[in-house]
Amino acid sequence: MKLLFILLVSCAWTLIGAQNYYQALMDYLENRLLAIEDRMQLWHDHAHQYHTEMLDFKKLTSEAMAGLRNDHSMIFKDLEGASARVNLVERELEYVETQNSPRACANRADKVIEQEAWGLQESDEVEDDWEELQSRVSDCVEIISGFRSVKILKRIGSHKGMWTRDPKSSKVYIFNGTSGDTVYEFKSVRDFSRSLGVMGSRTIHLPFEWTSPGSAVYDGYLYYIKQKTDTDVQVVKYDLRSGSVTDTAMFPMERHASLYTLNPETVADLAVDDEGLWLLFTPTDSEPNISLAKMDTATLDIEQIWDTRCPRDNAEAAFVVCGTVYVVYNTRLASRSRVQCVYDVNDMMVSEEAPLLYFPRRYGAHASLKYNTEEKQVYGWDDGYQIIYRLTMKRKLLA
Repeated sequence: MKLLFILLVSCAWTLIGAQNYYQALMDYLENRLLAIEDRMQLWHDHAHQYHTEMLDFKKLTSEAMAGLRNDHSMIFKDLEGASARVNLVERELEYVETQNSPRACANRADKVIEQEAWGLQESDEVEDDWEELQSRVSDCVEIISGFRSVKILKRIGSHKGMWTRDPKSSKVYIFNGTSGDTVYEFKSVRDFSRSLGVMGSRTIHLPFEWTSPGSAVYDGYLYYIKQKTDTDVQVVKYDLRSGSVTDTAMFPMERHASLYTLNPETVADLAVDDEGLWLLFTPTDSEPNISLAKMDTATLDIEQIWDTRCPRDNAEAAFVVCGTVYVVYNTRLASRSRVQCVYDVNDMMVSEEAPLLYFPRRYGAHASLKYNTEEKQVYGWDDGYQIIYRLTMKRKLLA
């Protein structure tokens, strides 16, 4: 009986202990769940706060963007107004210039657009009138001192291209685009200015495609660049009268090397001046400067090569006058073109007289610039516009 009592007491004690343990476990779990609920509520509160802040930020951003758009619209309108006023001032200045010519012979000079063969079909009296403007010297020691005037002839063709005039005739040649096998020939600047596009021109189909707006025309011959291989380019001499290729010459140049970084289509540039035919080029794309070669017009042989020390970076075009290279620079967002580097192969120019010349008018960026030795003018292709820049010259100060 006593043993049974002990057993009952032991079982009762065990049950009481288990009940207490179970209660403690339930209390612990309840506390943990309450803690989790508190944490979730906190996260919910934070998320709601972040969402509210994001909505406020989005609202502020939208208001700021709307304000910026309004400001941009106002600035754009102001710039349009300023551009219109600048154009008006330019037209007024051009009018004043035509009414108040700095030289008595300027009226004669204006006939360059009207006459079919300027300098070749004039009478002795007209040649005398031109003598002051020409101021030619036999040893060619002239340097550009400024731009006398600018004449915007018309706008035809592509954004990039080239036009030039044969110094030994009145004929004008149009190269539309940056490559092709077609050249358009007009009898005169006057015919070109009066034409509708290229209508009325003589269409010349070349046997080889020309590459880049870097061709030159001199005394009835066309000199142009033909891309031959990945490591060489070819200069082609083409007789415009007989319609045949008379000579070619190969030069080592990388295919993808661009002469002017602002006109990467130009792999090389041919130029003609009083001293003959020149080739501006860069052997490799890693070469920082523009190189210059003097060529024999008859055989296309290279007579001499110079490093002009004029950088290719931000260059858009170049031309040669009396053995002096004038490299024209701009910015990638087209601004005002300027002659910023000058190199004289004869070392007849002192550094102090090297001009920093700004072009008098802009429409974009020059794709090509070609100097005419007889007229002392530069033919420019500027964003599809055909422009003539008339130069003023002075004698070099011998170093």
